[in-house]
Amino acid sequence: MTIRRFFQIGLLLLLMGACAPRLQPLGQDDISPALDVAAGKWQASDGRVLPLRHWLPKEPAKAILLSLHGFNDYGNSFASAGKWLAGRGIATYAPDQRGFGASPYRGLWPGENRLALDVLELTQLLRRHNPQIPFYWLGDSMGGAVVLAALQRSETKPDGIILVAPAVWGRGSMPVHYRIALWLASYTVPWMTVTGRGLNIQASDNIEMLRQLSRDPLVIKETRIDAIHGLVNLMDTAAETRPSGLPVLLLYGAKDEVIPKAPVETFAASLKASSGINLRVVVYRNGWHMLLRDLQAETVWRDIAAWIQDSRAELPSGAERQTLPLFAQDGAR
Repeated sequence: MTIRRFFQIGLLLLLMGACAPRLQPLGQDDISPALDVAAGKWQASDGRVLPLRHWLPKEPAKAILLSLHGFNDYGNSFASAGKWLAGRGIATYAPDQRGFGASPYRGLWPGENRLALDVLELTQLLRRHNPQIPFYWLGDSMGGAVVLAALQRSETKPDGIILVAPAVWGRGSMPVHYRIALWLASYTVPWMTVTGRGLNIQASDNIEMLRQLSRDPLVIKETRIDAIHGLVNLMDTAAETRPSGLPVLLLYGAKDEVIPKAPVETFAASLKASSGINLRVVVYRNGWHMLLRDLQAETVWRDIAAWIQDSRAELPSGAERQTLPLFAQDGAR
């Protein structure tokens, strides 16, 4: 090895030692979590105060839905669905998860352990205020991965989970060059931000909605590399989780360009092979990644409401897939 090569390697190791993925700081308090629905906020056990949006029925709720948003989004992503579901007797609560929306340290990854703990603490608070009412977790994209991570960490469980285009695209299903590039960037330039411009990925057919998101200051447009690193770690966990003993509704759009089909099908196959899981899988032929906000969103809302009412009843859309492979009839594998 030449002296020059030796110093090049040494410099790279120094850079890696000096630069590592950063997590946002946690609060310092050790308190009992608290809920203030009227003020639209809740306080976690570390003292952090986080936004909490809600859409409630006029009459007493028939069911409670704790809904977790996707990456770079925030709780308001459930506004249209929440209002519609409230008209069917379902109460929706949607927090801005740490690092997103109007929460503190926006843009910094909080760590999957804290994201999962927030779900568990907020669940306990909401159940305390709504005893005897069926309680469900809904996770949209990254939110689906958070739901799955939370299931691994506690005996606190909902009555069922709804996974909407779940982020189960872990490293095991990523091309090698993706994994290498992310690792190098995460340990050399974790502070660098990137955008989705130039990727030619369409998230929905609801173009007006996408334009509104582009103007919304609470939607993150430039993402830190270490936040992506954290997201992929979370997806690794999600892909390996088996929510045993719970009814599961998995919803996916055949036109999804964000979460690839292959890891979703692998995940669904692993759930079907597991005992104790009542899995229903629905694939919407004209659905995109943002199923709850696509032009056909009401079709998805109706399926969710019907499943909450009876997890074994026929779904209104008729789009349920009973067997694998999920996508063969769409001509897209």
